[in-house]
Amino acid sequence: MSNKILFTYASRAGSTASVAEAIGKTLTERGVQMDVIPMNEVKDLSPYRAVVVGSAIRAAKWLPEAAQFIQTHWAELARKPFFAMFTVCITLAMSNTEQYRSAVAEWVAPVRAQVRPVSEGLFAGMLDFKKLPLNWDTLKLRAMVAFGIFPKDDRRDWTPSAPGPRAPTRCFSNSF
Repeated sequence: MSNKILFTYASRAGSTASVAEAIGKTLTERGVQMDVIPMNEVKDLSPYRAVVVGSAIRAAKWLPEAAQFIQTHWAELARKPFFAMFTVCITLAMSNTEQYRSAVAEWVAPVRAQVRPVSEGLFAGMLDFKKLPLNWDTLKLRAMVAFGIFPKDDRRDWTPSAPGPRAPTRCFSNSF
């Protein structure tokens, strides 16, 4: 097994992918050897000493392919010296942040129940209607945004010193 770290993710509209790539870039600049790969391209975990898995949230759950990845690889992930996970969800940009952080943490509980991470990151994401399919869920989301219930646009904060769930580049920085 090499010293390499796998950063893998499931994304629908690109926000989770960009968070994974930003964290990967930050860690690579600090000398960490890693691969940042979409989950559907991962074939083998054995070359990696550590694995970080991330997913967007849809309908209060991790994306199906991310949940399936954990279910398929849970035993191998549990044997790794370091397993971490991250979740990207626009809900984390809502005004009552702690309440929503707790809700998102609960949504991820089924994943956490399969394999316990040593570290976990929760990040606000981006809501870009141009990248979402036109379906009933998107129409409901548009209505919630129109009524001011739900935030829109890019809520990620790329500033390394940013506090809270908006600072992807700080997550896992001291872990490797």
